[in-house]
Amino acid sequence: MEMFDEEIKKPKAHEVGMPIDTLSVDELRERIGLLEAEIVRLKAGIEARGATRKAADAAFKF
Repeated sequence: MEMFDEEIKKPKAHEVGMPIDTLSVDELRERIGLLEAEIVRLKAGIEARGATRKAADAAFKF
């Protein structure tokens, strides 16, 4: 009976491909929000690198 007393621990972060069948609708929505925020962050990183490259290209043109 000790097994029922233990709290089931769910991972706090989402891993691509992880099983989701034990997650509630609210937990799924939360993970979608986290992933959408991560997409925005990654796109900003791409844009920042593009701006850095343009600046470097402009600096080395003679």
